[in-house]
Amino acid sequence: MDFLTDLAQRVDAIDAFTAVDVASVSAFTDEDVVRFMALGAALAKAGQRMQTLAAGVVASRSAREVGHGGLAQSRGHRNAVTLVQELSGSTRAEAVKHVRLGEALLEAVLAERAQVEIEPERAAPWHAPIDAALLDGTASTSQADAILRGLAEPPVEPGAETAAVDAVDAWRVAAEQLLGEVGSLTVEDLAAAARQVRDRLDPAGAEARYLARHEARSFTMWTDAGGVHHGRIRFDDHGHAWVRTIVDAALRPRRGGPRFVDPAEQQKAQQLVEDPRTNEQLTYDLIMDVLRAGATADAETVFGTRQAGVRVVVVKDDPVGHYEDGGDAVPAAAVQQQVCATGTVDVVIDPAGNPLDVGREQRPFTPKQRIALAVRDGGCVWPNCTLPASYCEAHHIDEWHAHDGRTDLDRGVLLCRHHHMNLHHHRYRIRRDGHGPLTLHPPDGPPIPLRSKSPLRWLWDPPPRAA
Repeated sequence: MDFLTDLAQRVDAIDAFTAVDVASVSAFTDEDVVRFMALGAALAKAGQRMQTLAAGVVASRSAREVGHGGLAQSRGHRNAVTLVQELSGSTRAEAVKHVRLGEALLEAVLAERAQVEIEPERAAPWHAPIDAALLDGTASTSQADAILRGLAEPPVEPGAETAAVDAVDAWRVAAEQLLGEVGSLTVEDLAAAARQVRDRLDPAGAEARYLARHEARSFTMWTDAGGVHHGRIRFDDHGHAWVRTIVDAALRPRRGGPRFVDPAEQQKAQQLVEDPRTNEQLTYDLIMDVLRAGATADAETVFGTRQAGVRVVVVKDDPVGHYEDGGDAVPAAAVQQQVCATGTVDVVIDPAGNPLDVGREQRPFTPKQRIALAVRDGGCVWPNCTLPASYCEAHHIDEWHAHDGRTDLDRGVLLCRHHHMNLHHHRYRIRRDGHGPLTLHPPDGPPIPLRSKSPLRWLWDPPPRAA
């Protein structure tokens, strides 16, 4: 389907609404307003595809080598980005995105036309699946750009042609797998997943990027003309993970973390929820308390009900670990540094990604079992939920009393408090046959497959690692 036909069909669908103005839309039924919004989003996606392809052509005709004779230059612009920005009325970042995607689309077209004298499948660039998904509307420009930028270019060593071909194949497979998740991940999470896959495919590059972020760390303070004091931090990976756990540990009750059984802890959590300060003010006061208290701080006084800490997950013989919350890669040297400081906890997992069973000795899942569930699930498994494992509660798939549920790991799953309550109060069920996939069964409607949010899910069905 060409762009104009697609646009015409979208407009015709919107024309089905008898009147479209602020008053009429505000009077729509819930179903109509959702349908109207979906049609608008589809229309915008079709328009973005046209804009992206045109931006690629503008960029190709405004290349530096053509000098002042280029398309953008002849219209008074220094480059294609500023011309695209002017025509679209978008931000510079949006214009850069459209040019980047447009250039990738043209690269795929030119590769197809070239008919190079090797296997046809090798001729296509690694991002060909992303280009196709963008053109057929499966992925939006933001989703396609998140995958394209997250994976970045495969590593190519001079003189290593075979390894380069294998890397291109691995990146293409990774792109296809990530495109399968566009319906269940936000753009931000899609970009993070792409970066995590890239780091697993390219461990050497992952370490180089980790060290580069460490070298770029900085903390600056200044006072503006009005006498207001400011600070700016550029974190390295471990510093960011550490500060994030401090903030999460303190604010978890306010953000919907696990419920507390102990009455004293429950009272503290309620006091935090009722605190008149904003989250930003609470965070500031917390960081000031941490700085004042230093390394000798009493954990309960400063952090509340849970001690903050950074947990790194590593699969045996795998060169790259990752942070439990967020999943960003941790190179081998940094993993060993963490082990020296904090030690290890072993979690045994079968080839399908299932932690070993423990039994029905007690109802709550143990701390070690929760670690195992975090390794497998990576966070709340509810569709489109992005809360990390530390914010989740362990749910028994088979209800403890009604179904004689066991506290075995293959019968447990991580859910955030909101979705855990939603499941129990709205007659949802999560089911699983043996060690097969988890499925969410709404009270009415078809089952919904549940996917792990863990970066380690790629180990159960991985693309080939770059040589």
